[in-house]
Amino acid sequence: MERLSILGSTGSIGVQTLDIVRRNPERFSVTALVAHSRWEELAMQAREFGVERVVIGDERHYTALKDTLKGTNIEVLAGSDAILDIARDEHCDTIVNSLVGYSGLHPTYAAIEAGKRIALANKETLVVGGDIIMSRAKERGVRIMPIDSEHSAIMQCLECERRESVRNLIITCSGGALRDLPIEALSAVTAAEALRHPQWSMGAKITIDSATLVNKGFEVIEARWLFDVEPERIKVVIHPQSIVHSMVEFTDGSVKAQLGSADMHTPISYALLYPDRAREPMEQFSILDHPTLTFAAPDRVKYPALDIAYDCLRRGGTAACVMNGSNEVAVAAFLKGKCGYLDIVGAIRYALDNATFVAHPTLDDYTASNAEAHMLAERYLSTR
Repeated sequence: MERLSILGSTGSIGVQTLDIVRRNPERFSVTALVAHSRWEELAMQAREFGVERVVIGDERHYTALKDTLKGTNIEVLAGSDAILDIARDEHCDTIVNSLVGYSGLHPTYAAIEAGKRIALANKETLVVGGDIIMSRAKERGVRIMPIDSEHSAIMQCLECERRESVRNLIITCSGGALRDLPIEALSAVTAAEALRHPQWSMGAKITIDSATLVNKGFEVIEARWLFDVEPERIKVVIHPQSIVHSMVEFTDGSVKAQLGSADMHTPISYALLYPDRAREPMEQFSILDHPTLTFAAPDRVKYPALDIAYDCLRRGGTAACVMNGSNEVAVAAFLKGKCGYLDIVGAIRYALDNATFVAHPTLDDYTASNAEAHMLAERYLSTR
């Protein structure tokens, strides 16, 4: 029986992870759940799965959560230090990290230090601190299993292959909600329009990141650290059908691809059950239902965030941390109607142009860089 702690249990990935636990009761138990603010949903999950501990990140909801769980044996905690305690908990075997944004970095590092197996959906962990995270994971003998569909696909394509035989990693991209919108119309895009993803059902922030292709840029950075491949050998292609989740090109010219439905249950179950596979899919896939698969190069003018991400990866240091932090602020403002769609990339550029650069950062440097990126993005948006 593998004991799981799920960080971000009320989000899309967390909810689907619990689906997989329900389908495999002989394989998994849940010891702890963490949510940011959805305390009512967290309480229901805690009761259903009989967890030992719950943490609400937003301490304002602590009393309400504690009162709701009164009469149970569930320990109720709150705040960022409590989340770190869950990541280090000796009563857990695997940490599923589906926290949103920079908040996922320190719990991942804490889990590595504690020798936990990690199923990682928090891409910002590797975007911000990929060098430190992967180096320490290697030293500690900790395996990080990616939950992103693209990186799960690449991992599956690399299974039983020699790394020296890999020529390129090819990450596919749906193009997001605005892929068919002409570039001239982007300045008037609303949050509601950018949230209408044609294939995937995801959280609000990642859906906006998919529209700007910030998300795809972050996946390039993730792939560089997960698979130890140089940036110039990581390609991005637009694939509107979202059936091919990613590909690997080999030195003999052959290409492997992983195909399947647009269903995050598949990569989550692969990360949790590896080296086994789920006995049946959440949704039956038939290639006959998808007779036409198309691919195209991304428009680098329409999607400038992609090249910004490559540039951050080449610069190294705190550059990607600044990109991530400024993007978090800008996306939050856009979702609240406080800035325009194009201001997201504008804020990222401004922050990168003005932030302090640290070439060889520590975790403390990342914390300072993230705070500075937030401040710079807020300054930029205040002038819009």
